Amino acid sequence: MTGVAPSPPAGVRTARPAGILGPVETQAGLSGARLPIDAAARLLGTTVSALRHYDDRGLVRPAGRAGGRRWYGRAELRELALLRAARDTGLPLEGIAALLDPDRRDTIADRLAELDRLGARAAIVRTVLAHVRDCPAANPWRDCPALTGALDALLDGAPLPDLGGSHPGPAADTDGRHEVAVLVRPGVLPMELGLVHQLLGGARSAAGDPLYRVRTCAPVPGTVRTDGDFAIVVDHGPEILAGAGTVVVLAAHAPHDEDPDVLDGGLGAALASIGPDTRIVSICTAAFALARAGLLDGRRATTHWLSAERLRSRFPQVQVEPDVLYVDEGRILTAAGEASGIDLCLHLIRRDFGAAVANEVARRTVVPPYREGGQAQYVARPVTPERTGTGTAGLREWMLDRLDRPLSLDELAARLHVSVRTLTRRFRAETGLSPLEWLLRQRVERARELLELGDLSIERIADRCGFGTATALRRHFAAQLGVPPAAYRRTFCGS
Repeated sequence: MTGVAPSPPAGVRTARPAGILGPVETQAGLSGARLPIDAAARLLGTTVSALRHYDDRGLVRPAGRAGGRRWYGRAELRELALLRAARDTGLPLEGIAALLDPDRRDTIADRLAELDRLGARAAIVRTVLAHVRDCPAANPWRDCPALTGALDALLDGAPLPDLGGSHPGPAADTDGRHEVAVLVRPGVLPMELGLVHQLLGGARSAAGDPLYRVRTCAPVPGTVRTDGDFAIVVDHGPEILAGAGTVVVLAAHAPHDEDPDVLDGGLGAALASIGPDTRIVSICTAAFALARAGLLDGRRATTHWLSAERLRSRFPQVQVEPDVLYVDEGRILTAAGEASGIDLCLHLIRRDFGAAVANEVARRTVVPPYREGGQAQYVARPVTPERTGTGTAGLREWMLDRLDRPLSLDELAARLHVSVRTLTRRFRAETGLSPLEWLLRQRVERARELLELGDLSIERIADRCGFGTATALRRHFAAQLGVPPAAYRRTFCGS
């Protein structure tokens, strides 16, 4: 595979061009100001519809909305530029969006701009991005020799070296295996303990050698009861945490993770003994323990959807993301409900040893290497009116009976005998949403019910829920739940 840029004269190194936002800021005079969506589209050489599409799919949200328009700032323009640069690579947009971690976004966007200016073919960009996605290094552009060498080769007009499987591996023990300590407590969920050992313990090199050494420990070793009708015997205490490359903290019930004294009984001391460079992983409500220990301060995190709002309210310094299966913040990773531990373990394997190893583990365990959508598809939000006796409650009940009909703001305001402006203000005060946003959410919820309870076609469901077309249903369903209707039906109906 070769770059298409002409080779420079011998001994002359190609100058690295300015970052991707250099010309953007020059043209727009942008320094903290925001651009309306049409100006942002012109600046990026794309269309307003494309930017709306990215917003609807939750890939790049605008910085704000005002005057009926979407407005974009410097960070959003950079994210959009990254998506635009990668649009022809063949990678799914969601996969590219996963690279938009703030710590890496600027560097990735700048380097993609360099590749674009070099005229690199889409296949080259796809190879580079796939390597960035799977590389375990915190900053692959800086810390991965294979990737930096590949970029230098492209800048020099030389052939792109082979990037397949050439990731720097995680820190290993004397046997070459990555040390994993699984920290359990009374009330541990056996499923979580089993899946960590099954998945990480099942990762093998091409020669068939184990890639991880997985050991279980407890704040107090010995017999540890589970939340089932049996106990487990744990040989190791917290002394093994100091030498681990990764510590996985499992959830516990009775006493529950959400209790204020969750760090009592030795858990707090155990977490404090973990080294500053050790990777820490939580599954399910174990995120509360990490938050209580201050490990999630200023970070994004997730937990089981039933507990997400309580995590947000008790620890406002944590940016809770309730709709995802897991969050990777570099050193700290958090998974949602119990089964999301499977997704996160496969992500760890992919990050440590590449996609091929992770896919083989997934095949042997008979689970998908990637799961479609996030937690949002599992959250139960029944379509029922709120009966308050005042405000818009009666109107909302009337709307729920007519989800299959087109409903305009003028019609809704007339039923309440108020202006559209007053209607919108009351709706936002009572529901946090505009009337049409609330209506759209209820239509999606009704579509969920029909997908679960019957065998109606997508077209019939779209008609019964007021979407008009199957295309509109698919777009709004995926935007709200992160998964298309057909995949949702397969998950919950098996057909």
